[in-house]
Amino acid sequence: MKTVLRSRGLARRTAALGAATVLVLGAAACGSAKESSGGGGASSGASGGTGVTVDKGFKVGLLLPENKTARYEKFDKPFFEQKMRTLCPKCEVQYANAQQQASTQQQQAEAMLTNGVNVLVLDAVDTKAAAAIVDSAKAKGVPVIAYDRLAQGPINGYVSFDNTTVGKIQGTSLLEGLKKGGDPKRGSIIMINGSPTDPNAGEFKSGAHSVLDNQVVIGREYDTPDWSNDKAQSETEQAITALGGPGKVIGAYSANDGMAGGVIAALKAANFNPVPPVTGQDAELAAIQRILTGDQYMTVFKPYQPEADTAADMAVAAATGKKFSGDLTTKNNGTLDVSAIILNPQPVTKSNVKDTVAKPPYYSVAEICTPDYAAACKAAGLT
Repeated sequence: MKTVLRSRGLARRTAALGAATVLVLGAAACGSAKESSGGGGASSGASGGTGVTVDKGFKVGLLLPENKTARYEKFDKPFFEQKMRTLCPKCEVQYANAQQQASTQQQQAEAMLTNGVNVLVLDAVDTKAAAAIVDSAKAKGVPVIAYDRLAQGPINGYVSFDNTTVGKIQGTSLLEGLKKGGDPKRGSIIMINGSPTDPNAGEFKSGAHSVLDNQVVIGREYDTPDWSNDKAQSETEQAITALGGPGKVIGAYSANDGMAGGVIAALKAANFNPVPPVTGQDAELAAIQRILTGDQYMTVFKPYQPEADTAADMAVAAATGKKFSGDLTTKNNGTLDVSAIILNPQPVTKSNVKDTVAKPPYYSVAEICTPDYAAACKAAGLT
């Protein structure tokens, strides 16, 4: 049976996907797109098209928010496409990346709806603005699965990670790193939070504060538009100037790895040596390499394969009007209670790189251990 699968934009394939079960922390949460008596029914969006079947095939729209963060093109997209090939060989996946522009994502969604997609999987640039996409889809009888970010409007399902736990993991790791140097209140930390239009960023921030408040001195804190690495660097430069430089700044909370790169660049430019503890998230390749060399203290690994697989299962179920079975909970998106699968994140430090991300289907040792990182890899037991 020939696969009919097309995608727009960059298409990078990952290898050795069969070994991914080693890293699937939330495997028990991954449900099925088959008809089942399990699952929940909290959502009340569009219910899928009449006569849409896996045997005949149908159109699936995948809308991702940006490509500054490496995960979307390297992991989320190919994992989703591969799962769709397994679930529905005759299905067609239409793909678009909004490059952090809410208006672009709106246009991409409208084009997909005009082109007859039967279900949308939406990782919203702006979750409030995305309500217009969801409403437009519902008007056409097209269900919407919210991916990674909880879009507003009458969506049909949601899959993501426990975002408050992500923030708690980051805060806990940062506090541990600060204590290694003495009193965690001996100086100030800088907090570089994510985009104010991303509800996940607010949950990361809340989780981090629940650990750090009253335990550290937060000298400066910023909510960074668009998760911009450049803005994170300039915010850190401003904070360093205001707080007094090395010895006065003893650590930094960064909500993701991209911004952590900007934070670390600013610290190095201000002659911090060694770089104090800096957090991250997404387990980007550059971040893993910085962790091995000691420039970044930690990151948070969110296994993307079970997230993408679950989104594909949900999409097939929604398009064909079947119940989705799985370990469902509910999340309120401001419009309604949504049936959701929430997966578990995992901290990554130098001590566990080998046992977390340095294996298929994520990174090979060869990818991580380029010549510049050979010594660090050897010290960490990767080579």
